[in-house]
Amino acid sequence: MDVIHFPDDSRPARWSNPVLALGNFDGLHRGHQKILDRLRRVAAERGATSVVMIFDPHPPRIVRPDKAPPLLMTKAQKLEALARAGVQGAAIVRFTPELSRWSPETFVQAVLVDWLHVAEVWVGANFLFGHDRAGNFTLLRALGARYGFKTEKIDPVRYKDFVVSSTRIRRLVAEGRVDEAGALLGRQYYVDGTAVRGDGRGRTIGFPTANLCTENELLPPHGVYATTATIDGVVRPSVTNIGVRPTVDRSGRTTIETHIFDVDRDLYGATIRVGFVLRLRDERAFDSVDALRDQIAADCDRARVLFGHLSL
Repeated sequence: MDVIHFPDDSRPARWSNPVLALGNFDGLHRGHQKILDRLRRVAAERGATSVVMIFDPHPPRIVRPDKAPPLLMTKAQKLEALARAGVQGAAIVRFTPELSRWSPETFVQAVLVDWLHVAEVWVGANFLFGHDRAGNFTLLRALGARYGFKTEKIDPVRYKDFVVSSTRIRRLVAEGRVDEAGALLGRQYYVDGTAVRGDGRGRTIGFPTANLCTENELLPPHGVYATTATIDGVVRPSVTNIGVRPTVDRSGRTTIETHIFDVDRDLYGATIRVGFVLRLRDERAFDSVDALRDQIAADCDRARVLFGHLSL
């Protein structure tokens, strides 16, 4: 997948009549996946290039930083997911204070027309753009007619009784309802990170853990979760504690510790993707390390039963 940035890069010459999906695509959830499926299909039928446009940083970080939400994905995760979905190109617009003050027409002419030479643009039903979010689908369609590109509106996607949205998924993750978030995502909510050296206490009580350092912004609340751990492409069942380890640590520092079933090797420096399957319980302090050990064993037993019903 080609990745280009505005305003630094030129459009690749091999991009033919780009069909463009425009949005933030945070999480690449079921709604996004439906859009991308259609994007690929239409582009293939027309011999065109399928392109997704995203903004970096997330526009609220610039225009209202006090209200900007934590994101479901890092930029690297989003690009990886777009490539996996079969999109041929990603156009990343560097969102700056200056760009936030552009009128809708300035944005359309500078980015969609002069930079990308789009043939068709797809946006969500509630898409707004330009200074003070003054542009909407109706204006974009009128500008498309003026500048020679087609505009399509994508209706919201529903899963069971819910409209699928990044906002709803963020709320579910923040509430620890990771199984419900996974249903709307179409996959587990995951964070990526590197295993760093901890205090080794988990090994001394029989449950060695990988301590994860991650750049993901949104973590589920403190607690114990049934998780998957992916290392070198191999997915393994695991249990993860997010929290301050009140039984053994008084620092108050939040850690992410994952005990990977049936793995007993040095993981320091390994890249690990932790996928959240189900919240098992709250984090709490125990009267002794022995009581903590017994609870971890019970958590693992419960997770093993759960994974016995799942296909990893």
